[in-house]
Amino acid sequence: MDIKFLTDVGFLLGSVGFVWGLKRLSSPDTARRGNMIASIGMGLAILSIIFAPLEQGDNNYAWVVAGLAVGAVIGYLMAIKVKMTAMPQMVSIFNGLGGACAVLIAMVELRHFYTGASAMSGGQVAISLTALFIGGIAFTGSMLAWFKLEDWLRDNALVLPRHSIFNMALLAVILVMGIYVFVLKIDAGIGLAAIFMLLALLYGVSFVVPIGGADMPVVISLLNSFSGLSAAAAGLIYGNNFMLVGGILVGASGTILTILMCEAMNRSLLNVLIGGFGGGGAASKGATGDQVVKEVTLNDAAIQLFYSKSVMIVPGYGLAVAQAQKVCKEIDDLLETNGVDVKYAIHPVAGRMPGHMNVLLAEADVPYPKLLDLEDANAALKSTDIVVVVGANDVVNPAALDDPGSPIYGMPVLQVWDAKNTIVLKRSMNPGYAGIQNPLFFMEKTHMLFGDAKATLSKLVSEIKNL
Repeated sequence: MDIKFLTDVGFLLGSVGFVWGLKRLSSPDTARRGNMIASIGMGLAILSIIFAPLEQGDNNYAWVVAGLAVGAVIGYLMAIKVKMTAMPQMVSIFNGLGGACAVLIAMVELRHFYTGASAMSGGQVAISLTALFIGGIAFTGSMLAWFKLEDWLRDNALVLPRHSIFNMALLAVILVMGIYVFVLKIDAGIGLAAIFMLLALLYGVSFVVPIGGADMPVVISLLNSFSGLSAAAAGLIYGNNFMLVGGILVGASGTILTILMCEAMNRSLLNVLIGGFGGGGAASKGATGDQVVKEVTLNDAAIQLFYSKSVMIVPGYGLAVAQAQKVCKEIDDLLETNGVDVKYAIHPVAGRMPGHMNVLLAEADVPYPKLLDLEDANAALKSTDIVVVVGANDVVNPAALDDPGSPIYGMPVLQVWDAKNTIVLKRSMNPGYAGIQNPLFFMEKTHMLFGDAKATLSKLVSEIKNL
């Protein structure tokens, strides 16, 4: 049977696996199976591409097997060792490596073209330059996002005065140079292509540098779409239908998610693209005067929760850091046994990546119907007896609604102050990831419960069991 036919069938089945798996990923109940289906699809595509070189007479199995072995070992070790709190960092690394692959592919093909080893049409040159541009941004941008997520780089460490103007100017230079290289074709030479690549890599860094901590989920989502688009461009370079389909799926889903995240942050996609995202406005009002917080004891908190009618839990990055999701679910079970209606309020950008809180709670077997999105949660909060905020800060900050000088002003937030009572679990009074103070902590109906989230919730479990 024709090898090309078998390869195309393998690519088709792999693409079906990707589409089917993506569909299953849309619900937490089927996400694990969807991930497995997509993995099987990728495996079929890899097996198919192994036989493709025979058709061209290129017996390069040694390189193929070596690449598979190294990639499999690295991927396996990362998967088994990564902590839930480090999942955003791993996503950033994978996004970056996808972009780096596109850059390498494009540069290799352009080098062959400029040295006369292969012929390229004008369209192929344009596609290669596009892969260089998008892949370069995805690579360096993702690597910088990884540095920020690991707290190896402060948000304002490399920010220039009028940084958004610098980004727009740099973007204009890259686009003009790309057009120039395309017009020159073979006369451009590998040197100009290399300069174009370096500028794209620089723009990836400059693009992510001014973006602040609270906006990082949107950045990761956008860079994910860039990595998909760069993979699609690489697929066009080689005429590989599977790379094209996979890249389009990742690029399209990442773009849709980015738009949804921008709406959740009340930001425009244009601001993200020009790098003017997450900047502050005028000076924030912050906390004024000698404000004090009211603390609640573990026993009082347990009594309030156990004898209330409804409880809303708001998870944040602090819950992820403490790995407290399973203890939180234990409290949920104890309260439900006493007839308390327990729900979870999920902000779209809570955590460090899209869906971070959903993943954590799914790991603790929290039923998906208990998770309320922003609008449903805000509607339910008005009739909620007690809200328990576990390690969240910026997504429950009233400054987003009433402080025009706040960096998060205009962002839709969970209006936990509408509930009858609010208990906030935090390690200390330090500000959240956005670096701003939260007036919620000083409100009349708010009580603080300081300490590590997991340890505090574990003690709360004991107190509830004693009632």
